[in-house]
Amino acid sequence: MLKLFPLALAWALALGLSSPMAGAASPPDKSTAKTTAKPGAVRELKWEELVPAGWDPMKLLRGKGDLSRLQDGDPQTNALMREVREVWDNAPIRPELAGKKVKLPGYLVPLEGQSGEWKEFLVVPYFGACVHSPPPPANQIVHVKAAIPAKGLRSMDTIWVTGTMRTERRDTDMGVSGYTIDGAVVEKYVEPPLPPAAK
Repeated sequence: MLKLFPLALAWALALGLSSPMAGAASPPDKSTAKTTAKPGAVRELKWEELVPAGWDPMKLLRGKGDLSRLQDGDPQTNALMREVREVWDNAPIRPELAGKKVKLPGYLVPLEGQSGEWKEFLVVPYFGACVHSPPPPANQIVHVKAAIPAKGLRSMDTIWVTGTMRTERRDTDMGVSGYTIDGAVVEKYVEPPLPPAAK
């Protein structure tokens, strides 16, 4: 069993401290959250836009003392980890995203298909989530069913997923997702070009 410190570190990573995904390092921005797009337009989402304003995933851990001193197998550690997991698996989502056409970058966590050809998978905001570290909160996991199996991809490859967002919670062996995109178009992630320097 993992210590709580890696769990807290995993969430810090989810906030973008080491993520190549643009825009994942700050809390929800009200101006971004209220951006309106033309009907039918695809909206490029940032991971923090999936988290309701004011929700604090680390609230439960505050006031618990020095988390790095907790030991694996200790009853206090196990109880706190169960409590954190319960809160994170039931993390609130943003219902207003339901029915929106979106495009989201992230890391692929395979669920169903054969190696290199994935029909169903999770998309997560940082490398190692659900595989090498505990799953992030449910509002930071998107369950995806591809329209056409995603070929030539491996676990933790970076991808773009485009489709209609649904606010449907799904429990998988790799983590609980708060959002779903069925019939998604999947593309390998390519870093967007930098804007030309202002003269």
